[in-house]
Amino acid sequence: MPQIMPIKDLKNTSSISELCHNSNEPIFITKNGYGDMVLMSMELFEATQKKWSVYSDIELSEQQIRDGKTKDAREALSDMREKYGL
Repeated sequence: MPQIMPIKDLKNTSSISELCHNSNEPIFITKNGYGDMVLMSMELFEATQKKWSVYSDIELSEQQIRDGKTKDAREALSDMREKYGL
C-alpha cells in the first residue's frame, strides 16, 4: 500500500531517509491535502529508470515492427542483454 504523508513531516530527514530505504515503493508527499512530490531511495529510482528504459525500447520495437523494420530475434536478444547487463 502506498505511503502518503504531509509535507510538514519532512522536517525529520533521518527518519524520512530510513523510511525511503526500507520501502519498495515511493512515498507520496501532500501539501494542503493535494499531491505535491514523490520521494524514493536512489536504489528504487535507478530500478524504476531501468524499467522505463526497457518499456521505451519495447514501445520503439513495436513501432519498428509496424513499420516493417525487423531483425533476427537472436541478434535483438543479444543486443538487449548487452545493453541491460542481463
